[in-house]
Amino acid sequence: MDKQWEADVAYDGHSKTDAVASHGADVFGQEENHQIKYKTLSWQLVAVLMIAEIVSNGMLSLPSSLAVVGIVPGLILIVFLGIFATYTAWLLVQFKLRHPEVHSMGDAGLILFGPFGREILAGGTVIFAIFATGGQLLAGQIALAGLSDNKLCLMLYTGIFAIPTLICSFPRTLDNLGWISIPSVLSIMIAGIVGMVGAGIHPVPDRQINIAAPTDFYSAFISITNPVFAYAGHFMFFIMVSEMKRPQDAMKAAYTLQIFATTFYAVFAAVVYIYIGNGVASPAFSSLDPKWMKAAYGIALPNFLIAGSLYAHTASKLFFVRIFRNSRHLHSHTLAGWGTWIVLVVIMNGAAFVLAVGVPIFNYLIGIAASLFAAWFTYGIAGAFWLHDEYHDRGGARAWARKPVQTALTALTFLSGLFICVAGTYVSIKAIVGAYQSGAVGAPFLC
Repeated sequence: MDKQWEADVAYDGHSKTDAVASHGADVFGQEENHQIKYKTLSWQLVAVLMIAEIVSNGMLSLPSSLAVVGIVPGLILIVFLGIFATYTAWLLVQFKLRHPEVHSMGDAGLILFGPFGREILAGGTVIFAIFATGGQLLAGQIALAGLSDNKLCLMLYTGIFAIPTLICSFPRTLDNLGWISIPSVLSIMIAGIVGMVGAGIHPVPDRQINIAAPTDFYSAFISITNPVFAYAGHFMFFIMVSEMKRPQDAMKAAYTLQIFATTFYAVFAAVVYIYIGNGVASPAFSSLDPKWMKAAYGIALPNFLIAGSLYAHTASKLFFVRIFRNSRHLHSHTLAGWGTWIVLVVIMNGAAFVLAVGVPIFNYLIGIAASLFAAWFTYGIAGAFWLHDEYHDRGGARAWARKPVQTALTALTFLSGLFICVAGTYVSIKAIVGAYQSGAVGAPFLC
């Protein structure tokens, strides 16, 4: 396959001297004599990082989705999307193993669509990572406000939470973030269990539970986007796999993530919805008895913090590797290297903070960003990866014809990403319009 690639390296209009190295060249190269070593992650630690990043505040919106569509359709959707995300994770890992030079979605975009594709997918990764960081800051704000009975300005809560998030973003390698992600995973798991126990001990009397609920497209799709985006973490997979000792073990980490996430999501959503009913809030912890709400939010805080740090780290790492790829600053303790890294981390965290507290419709903009980018990164673009490699490396359209089932699945995967992107953007924009019309949008930098 490498010889085939060498012959066809210019098929999309770029040469081996572009930002992405030739087919088969590892991102970080040989690291034995380097001061900073990136390829140190075991698959177990990658699984921890994946869970810490994905299983977070998005989980807390799932019970409210069941309230809109009903418990049976909602649970079927959560499980189906978990299986679907496992399949797209496999497609992403296969693409990464066939293209070791790929470090981010931007590098993958260069292979698929040339320089324009690199800028679009890299830009989408950074934008979504910054918005996701902001979303975690808002989750921290809600948690701190609940713990203190809203005694301070909301913007101050966000600022308090932003400081440790910034500090935890500074490690240059994911290995250092991996170890502090272990308590992050434990915190969201225990917080979810505490939330379920709290809902069971203090259920809502006369609650209403729907097996299946009729609803309009707008309301249904708004609720469907919650489980769709609860799995939205695939945009970080290339960066994580690039720092593995054995990238060949990446699917072990992905299987661990998806089994845990799908099971935990389904159980948490069902239990909380059964005991709280159709009035369940989003985030779900806010529907609990005050003491249990504080306990759940307090335990979940480390997870919100580390997830935000991972997102900011990802946005910073994409720029950093692109700037210093194949230079000594990538692997050495140089002033230029550390200075650039610190500036990037501060910019990414600062941008997330300003958006979170300064844009009144930020929650809605997260929905738009997720629709425009996460829909592709988690679902749609994975289909394009397989179709591209089969076409270019294995004989053109005839390669597709030889595998009709896989070709159909990947084509449907691509189309599903397109549908989620268009429909999700539509309902998010409609929600913004409705919020303005109802007067629900406040002023920027408001306490």
